[in-house]
Amino acid sequence: MAEHNEFGKEAENLAIQWLQENGYEILHRNWRHKQFELDIIATKNNFLHFFEVKARHFSPFGYPEDSVKKKKFKNLQRAADEYLFLNPGHKWIQYNILAITLFKDKDPEFFLLEDVFL
Repeated sequence: MAEHNEFGKEAENLAIQWLQENGYEILHRNWRHKQFELDIIATKNNFLHFFEVKARHFSPFGYPEDSVKKKKFKNLQRAADEYLFLNPGHKWIQYNILAITLFKDKDPEFFLLEDVFL
């Protein structure tokens, strides 16, 4: 498996652990429909949460969440629309970005952007 794929898998494992520790119930990981993918689908407080997970090693030149542009967000919305069509009945939804910064000498830093709309 390519190094970037391993890094992405490691980041999603960290995200799952962090979300569970913060009260989210994980429903799906890497949910796919056609060409669209949702990194994590979870529930908490009667909301269905769609998560885009972004991770980077620390760099003074930007943050992981900076890489979620409008096109990526629109794909997230399209995938969520498909999920909701196939799994109706959710009254409240939320789009979130979970950014993870990895450091060489300390624990990862998590930054949750909730209820995102671009």
